[in-house]
Amino acid sequence: MNPTRRELLAALPLAATVAPRAMAAPAKSWKPKIGVLCRYTEANIDFAAAEGFQSLELSASPRSRLDASTVTDEELEKIKAHINRVGLEASVLGYTANHTPADPAERTRVHTYFGKVIELAGRMGVPYISTMSGHMPGRPFQEQIDEIIRVYNEKYFPLCEKHKVRLLWEPWPDGPNLATGPIGYDALFKGFGNSPYVGIQFDASHLVRQFMDPIACMRDYMDKIYNMHLKDTEIFWDTLKRCGITPPNRTRWWRYRIPGYGQIKWAEVFTVLMDAGYEGSMNIEHEDETYGRTLPDGNFSEDFKTGFRMGLRYLRQFVPA
Repeated sequence: MNPTRRELLAALPLAATVAPRAMAAPAKSWKPKIGVLCRYTEANIDFAAAEGFQSLELSASPRSRLDASTVTDEELEKIKAHINRVGLEASVLGYTANHTPADPAERTRVHTYFGKVIELAGRMGVPYISTMSGHMPGRPFQEQIDEIIRVYNEKYFPLCEKHKVRLLWEPWPDGPNLATGPIGYDALFKGFGNSPYVGIQFDASHLVRQFMDPIACMRDYMDKIYNMHLKDTEIFWDTLKRCGITPPNRTRWWRYRIPGYGQIKWAEVFTVLMDAGYEGSMNIEHEDETYGRTLPDGNFSEDFKTGFRMGLRYLRQFVPA
């Protein structure tokens, strides 16, 4: 028996409701790993694991526990075993250096040590090294770019290829660095082409204090961002209006803060990351002096730990556990 017109019309709302749900693909869970930036100590690692962090950026500076010139295979195996045992992931090694200093002896020292850091990352199975691009004060911009490209191609990329490591530039404007925002990024990435051995470690706090737009920058360079620093910048607007950005008496008009205590619009940051399907790690870089400092031995003080806890508590509204 054929259905009546009334029966067909009555069925339409149900069909319109059911069909889209049946056709829709299930949403993918977005759960990037939040971690901490620190020097390796047993106590720091145990704290990070106990508080629910998942990722680590570890210092590979000279005289640290991960000194690339002195750490032995035995020591390294113990460190790796400890990190694995507590369920953390070492996602980045950090070493700040000027890769193009003017002094030849200093240049040799930097290139030699940084080569060992790349090798260390390979031994640990860490895919990224956080660093600066290098710079040559007083030299023309393009000349500096050309020299950075030459040094990386000759000194670092063969090691990156061997050890499966990518070098990431953090946009720290006070460092030996041209990769502080779009102008430096454009010149460097144009020079390096599609090299698989360089990228960005994005830190919105550095762009905020330079009065750049971190959200627009993220969108423009999202395909080059492989790691994130989570840090905020607070601007003292009343002070800034009186002293300007280069006060003659060094009046302080800004400071770094734990995420949530500065000017960064974190909902927008995480929207960009989510829309892009970003799956890399993101580590809190704690430089908020309102929560103290690390101890002389590199361990977190109790106040410093509170800063990490407050940062994670704030970030959990955007990034599910």
